[in-house]
Amino acid sequence: MNIYHCMIELKDGARALAFAAAVEAWMSYLKAQGLIVDWRLMRRKFRLASGAHTDFLLEIDIGGLADLDAAFSALSTPDEAAERRYDQMHQMIGQMEVGLYRRFPDAALRERIALI
Repeated sequence: MNIYHCMIELKDGARALAFAAAVEAWMSYLKAQGLIVDWRLMRRKFRLASGAHTDFLLEIDIGGLADLDAAFSALSTPDEAAERRYDQMHQMIGQMEVGLYRRFPDAALRERIALI
């Protein structure tokens, strides 16, 4: 399992509940299409965070890199309903940082392979 990790700040004037509803619509669509395994949206509590921690954290579970590639390929095909859902969510995002994570340590010990 891999986790696509997104740290998000909304644009000035964007409403948090409207953003949450838009994320729900977009992520539910991706999950129904079988493009992601699961997802969760979290919001910073009591504004308690240090440094670069943003207001929202979105984590998207994917099976592996092949699944991520398949999702990007599927989303490049024109689909008006998908584009509308994505735009509703994306228009509220002011800044976003992303990363791809995996469980550690893993059975394959990929660090050893990467050093060869």
